[in-house]
Formats: sequence, structure tokens, C-alpha cells
Amino acid sequence: MSFKQEILKSIQLMIDEEISSYKTDRTYKSVVKRTDKKGYVILDSAGSERTVQCCIPGVELKAGQYVWVKEPMGDLKGLHICGVFDK
Repeated sequence: MSFKQEILKSIQLMIDEEISSYKTDRTYKSVVKRTDKKGYVILDSAGSERTVQCCIPGVELKAGQYVWVKEPMGDLKGLHICGVFDK
């Protein structure tokens, strides 16, 4: 391998490593599966059921409603409903 290719490969490895560890807020669509005494059961981005809270004051959600879910800084423990929309 030439010297130039080695430098480019090293730079690409550094960029890939930095991108894989980068944490940011993610917002995605989900659906309320059911209501629980602890909150609302929704599907996360991997398709697993999670019980979360709704941060919209005075809103009562029902099973089957579509919602926006926010995952702050990649932390699934902070997952919460931040919006409601019609499909």
C-alpha cells in the first residue's frame, strides 16, 4: 500500500470511530401500544416495548395513537413522548 493510501485509511478509521461514539438526541415516530399504571407502553427504535412518560401537560393518550418519541443523547432511560400526530 502506498503512503497516501495509508494516510487516508488512518483518517477514515479515526472518523469512523468518532462517528460511532457520537451521541445526539434522536426523535422518531412510534405508536402507543397500551396504557400502564407507570406510563405509556410504546415501541422504541429497535422494536422493543418500553414504558415511558408523556411530557405534554394535560394530554391523555390512547392505545393506537401515533406519537413522536425523543431519546436524549442516546439514553433509553430518558426516553419520553414529546408530540402527537395523525397518521
